[in-house]
Amino acid sequence: MTSDKSDKMSDKKMKDRRVTVRLPAELHRRLRSAVRRSGMRESGFIRAAVERQLAAEDDALTAYERAEKAGLIGSVKGASPDLSINPRHFDGFGGS
Repeated sequence: MTSDKSDKMSDKKMKDRRVTVRLPAELHRRLRSAVRRSGMRESGFIRAAVERQLAAEDDALTAYERAEKAGLIGSVKGASPDLSINPRHFDGFGGS
C-alpha cells in the first residue's frame, strides 16, 4: 500500500499509530479506484472505512454488551460480595 505523498501527516507530527495492511491485488485495485472517485487520500479513505465498520459493529451490540463494554457490569469495589442477594441489604429499599 502506498503512503500519503504529503508530509502533513508525517510520523513525527502524528501521535496516531501506523498500521500496515496487505491487500490482494484486486482489492487494492478497487481501493485505488474508490480513492480516485472520492478525491480523498488513500489513508483517509481507509480510516473512514474502518470508522464506518466499527460504528456498524457498535450499532449491532445488545444493551447488555454495551453496558459490559462501558464497564457498567461487574462487582463494585469495596461493596459486600452478597449485595444483590442478602435480604439485610434490602432494608428500606423501594420505600418513599
